[in-house]
Amino acid sequence: MTAIVESPTRTPHRTQRTYSRWAALVVLCAGTLMTILDGNIVTVAMPAIQSDLGFSGPGLAWVVNAYLIPFGGLLLLVGRLGDLVGRKRMFTAGLAVFTAASVLCGVATEQGVLIAARALQGVGGAMTSAVVLGMLVALFPEPREQARAIAVFSAVGAAGGALGTFLGGALTEALNWHWIFLINLPIGIVALLATVRVLEPDRGAGLGRGADYPGAALVTGALMLTVYVIVGAGDRDLTATLLLAVLSLALFVAFTVRQARATRPLLRLRLFGSRLLSGANAVQILMIATMYGFQFIGALYVQRVLGYGELLTGAAFLPAPIVIGVLMLGLSARTVGRFGAYRVLLAGLVLIVAGMALLSRAPVDGSYVTDVLPPLLLLATGFAAAMPALTGLAMSGAREEDAGLASGLFNTTQVVGGSLGLAALSVLAANHTDGLLGRGTELLAATAEGYQLAFRVATGIAAGALVLAAVVLRERRG
Repeated sequence: MTAIVESPTRTPHRTQRTYSRWAALVVLCAGTLMTILDGNIVTVAMPAIQSDLGFSGPGLAWVVNAYLIPFGGLLLLVGRLGDLVGRKRMFTAGLAVFTAASVLCGVATEQGVLIAARALQGVGGAMTSAVVLGMLVALFPEPREQARAIAVFSAVGAAGGALGTFLGGALTEALNWHWIFLINLPIGIVALLATVRVLEPDRGAGLGRGADYPGAALVTGALMLTVYVIVGAGDRDLTATLLLAVLSLALFVAFTVRQARATRPLLRLRLFGSRLLSGANAVQILMIATMYGFQFIGALYVQRVLGYGELLTGAAFLPAPIVIGVLMLGLSARTVGRFGAYRVLLAGLVLIVAGMALLSRAPVDGSYVTDVLPPLLLLATGFAAAMPALTGLAMSGAREEDAGLASGLFNTTQVVGGSLGLAALSVLAANHTDGLLGRGTELLAATAEGYQLAFRVATGIAAGALVLAAVVLRERRG
């Protein structure tokens, strides 16, 4: 008799809780989508920004760099602060900062104002992104539901990156470049209102439980300097780059020594004792370097070799987010549940290697249908399989009290990997093209061969990610 009375009262409670959790996931995805879109939407609009505000070539790069440096440099710090002050507070504050900074970018009429506003956007983006995975894991502790939630989150992130290229071209061509930033205002307001209503408040451990300010200064400086070294490598001589790299390494060493001795460290070094967490972050650096390189160099190949305009270039990459969204939402969680994250990750990386190898053959007289679309679909399918599996492996290696920090670390390696791939592959392509031009090669042929070299190197990087994953993330039995 007791069971009959209690059963009806439990079911609505469970249904309401499930609804609230999935509604919370939608809010987290919306906030993440804004930051990811913004990281890509600006690239297509760069020529229009340069023409309107009078940027020089090197100065224009800071429209991107001013965002990447604080974003990559602050992720680890704000991830830990989210554990201490509450992840909802950090996420909400990040949305507010990012939305306000987007408006400043949209109304900017001077170079300095735009660059400063982009840096503020990077701060808000870091605050929002660093705690998302920690919140997601706490919302969905059951493995099967967690796999589904991670698949949805990863699909939104991956699709957002590809959609940014299309939207940047569409908004710039239909209106003007200011709208690539102003579009964030209505999205940000809706996301903020939904955050207040849907996300449950959480109590952090308190600033007194882990606020290692000297350590925070060291790691933030080291990460910012690392991103600065990477994104500006092509604009300075080798000696200056090496000196800055050594200084960055010295800051990391000082931070490690500080964390080993501090009573309340910012980053518990035991975190790196997790084979899954450390290995997944290392694999992600190589995988994201490959994918960012493909996105940037691939867009240049379509524009400069195939002769596509801004809007057509964006449309050419639309199959990627469609494939990624369909596979991640429809198959990813079930596939990981059936075969295991390790096997799904390896299969995805194999497809990424195959796609890059196929793309490295793209000729000067190529076509989109035969030379770009097939590798694009392979890369999208591989990424749709690999990214949720890799995310699940990484977060499964962190304790609950370190979830925010692990989330910040995972996002940090993503930014570093993307910056590294973008800088290294673009410099390789440009240098090889210049060398061929110096030997008398025709411009279009030299440009195509420069991109081919970048794609071949990206294939090697993806193969390195595959080997590393196979060795380090192998499931241990018994």
